[in-house]
Amino acid sequence: MAQSDRKRRSTRMSKVVSIPTATKMQVIWRNEIVREFLAEFISTFVMMVFGLGAVAHMVLGGKLGSYLAVNLGFGFGVTMGVHMAGNISGAHMNAAVTFTSCALGRMSWKKFPVYVLGQFLGSFVAAATIYGLFYTAIIDFSGGKLMVTGPTATANIFATYLPDHMTLWRGFLDEVVVTGVLQLCLSAIADKDNNPALPGTQAIVTGILVVIIGISLGMNSGYAINPSRDLPPRFFTFLAGWGSQVFRYWSSPVLG
Repeated sequence: MAQSDRKRRSTRMSKVVSIPTATKMQVIWRNEIVREFLAEFISTFVMMVFGLGAVAHMVLGGKLGSYLAVNLGFGFGVTMGVHMAGNISGAHMNAAVTFTSCALGRMSWKKFPVYVLGQFLGSFVAAATIYGLFYTAIIDFSGGKLMVTGPTATANIFATYLPDHMTLWRGFLDEVVVTGVLQLCLSAIADKDNNPALPGTQAIVTGILVVIIGISLGMNSGYAINPSRDLPPRFFTFLAGWGSQVFRYWSSPVLG
């Protein structure tokens, strides 16, 4: 009898402990800020996995990849990200878009660090995922030497690097113009007082916009147009063994 009583008391105690814990978890998951953080994290992760995977095919796969495929990978990666988080956080997936939204009063500045942190973590984890998936191909292509420049460079899988004909200053200006075009067109897509995208088509139209920017304006600087796309993978490549040279070109895509 004593043993059965102890079991009953133990069961009651576990219920007393578990119910408040479950309630707290439900409160946390329902919190608007938490949901928006997670939305930015997963949408940015999805966009970056598809985009960086396409770049990996172009760099490592020879005929398996192409510049057009990279544009399609990022463009439709954006489309999938918008479908995943559009009604939760707006699926910014871009610190520049978040900054603009705050500057124009469309959202509170208090949310800015939450959104950007989610984006940066999603981008970093995506870079780590692509590194893990393509590790053997990277080692085989580079001969075991992780290079930032040269014919066997692989750091460009993860971040944008300027070609020889571009200076940092010209790369900065290029990013300013191309990011401005992105912001202008995004505003038009969402402008309900003019001619916005039809309901339900915003995701595909936004993806097409990224593809168009890539195939028409992407040659000079690699059209990062997004600090959240470019800076976290640079940190990952630094930690993974590419060295501090990965930060040589960071100012153009991030500040621009």
